[in-house]
Amino acid sequence: MRNNEETEGFDGEASNTSMISGANSPYQPTTEPVHSRNVFRSIRCDLDYIKSHFGILKVIEVVLALISFIFIETIMMCSPCAGVYLFEFVSCSAFVVTGVLLLIFSLNLHTKVPHINWSLTDLINTATSTLFFFLASVVLAALNHQTGAEIAAVIFGFLVTAVYGLNTFLAVRRWRLGDSRDGPLQTSEYIRARTASRGEVESRPELQ
Repeated sequence: MRNNEETEGFDGEASNTSMISGANSPYQPTTEPVHSRNVFRSIRCDLDYIKSHFGILKVIEVVLALISFIFIETIMMCSPCAGVYLFEFVSCSAFVVTGVLLLIFSLNLHTKVPHINWSLTDLINTATSTLFFFLASVVLAALNHQTGAEIAAVIFGFLVTAVYGLNTFLAVRRWRLGDSRDGPLQTSEYIRARTASRGEVESRPELQ
């Protein structure tokens, strides 16, 4: 009997000790949801951005840059080739960078990284593309050999330059006014997410 009582007492002390050590352990299980697992589940196509002025201009820029790149790639012989190579590099780079930004904005991926100034990033891209497309089109027009592909590339080069110029003008005006209602930054989903997170912090005073 004594052995049994001693065994039960030992078990009780062990259980109490494990409970105390578990309570003091820094590795506590949590019931809070892990939001990082749901990051990609919230990705959706933002039709409002695609239908906006900036979305439409970006789609046109991507299409015209691709057409310009296709025309310049059809040139088989050139001498000198500096104008062709410059136009090829500019059209390919503009197509890739603008296409990536269009994908980021249309899928609301920019809301996952709010620390980046996306309006300024878009402004830098459009201004740089305007300048380099204009220079590449002028150089290609001065050094071309009057072939059909070169003439078509020059025409589309100046067209996409005009579109990028209009986009740059609108982006500069938005940046100066500090108004992003027509831009991709402050979507209704992003505002709701920030409001919800702020309300959660206010409801938990121990975090303040």
